[in-house]
Amino acid sequence: MGRMRRKFSAEFKSKVALAALQGDRTLSELAGQFQVHPHQITAWKQQALAVLPEVFARKRDQDQARQSALLDELYAQIGRLKVELDWVKKKSGLEPHA
Repeated sequence: MGRMRRKFSAEFKSKVALAALQGDRTLSELAGQFQVHPHQITAWKQQALAVLPEVFARKRDQDQARQSALLDELYAQIGRLKVELDWVKKKSGLEPHA
C-alpha cells in the first residue's frame, strides 16, 4: 500500500508561506523546520503572492460599499429633516402660505 497523503491546514500553509516570504531563511531550512518539501513551500509562497492583491482590493471595495451606504442614509435623513422643517414652518406661521 502507498503512503497516506498528509493534509495541511490553511493556517499552517499561511504560516509556512509567510516564513518563505520573509526571506531570512533558505528553502532547505524552512523545509527542515516545517517538515515539508521545498517544492511545496515554493508552491504555497506563489499562491500567497497571487492572492495578496485581492485581499487589499476586497477591503477597498468593502470600504467603498460601506461609504456609499452611509452616504445614502445621510441623504435620506436630510430629506426627512427638510420635510419636517417645512411642516413645522408651515404650522408655526413662519412661512407664507402658497
